Amino acid sequence: MPTIRQLSKISFRIPKKRKTRVRSLKGCPQIKGTCVEIRNTISPRKPNSGKRKVAKISISRNKFLIASIPGQGHFLQKFARVLIRGGRAKDIPGVKYKLIKNKYDFDIREKYPEDMKRARKRSKYGVNKAYKKHVINKDSYA
Repeated sequence: MPTIRQLSKISFRIPKKRKTRVRSLKGCPQIKGTCVEIRNTISPRKPNSGKRKVAKISISRNKFLIASIPGQGHFLQKFARVLIRGGRAKDIPGVKYKLIKNKYDFDIREKYPEDMKRARKRSKYGVNKAYKKHVINKDSYA
């Protein structure tokens, strides 16, 4: 705790300036960019596994950043216009940005891939429901 004499030297205390974690956004909440490359093979950090979808995006002529593509599947292509926001993908190393859905060319269409359900749904009791139905129907016809 400072003394009164120390406080009187400076008329008010100067608060610490916070450093931004998303420097490429230049202090903006979102920024527009163009897809340069779409990568499908980045693997996440240690406890997680899978293939995370990631896009390399140019903000200006020689500024590029890597942003994660949220959701299940996408229709993004090269030279697509996208809107980028801050927020890191916690299990992908070096990715500090995310794309915003439903803006510019990253739009949701009628048959958007996110409507898909699991191809191999796990059952609580060890056997899939589809398998049970198949066996029951087969026995009833015999």
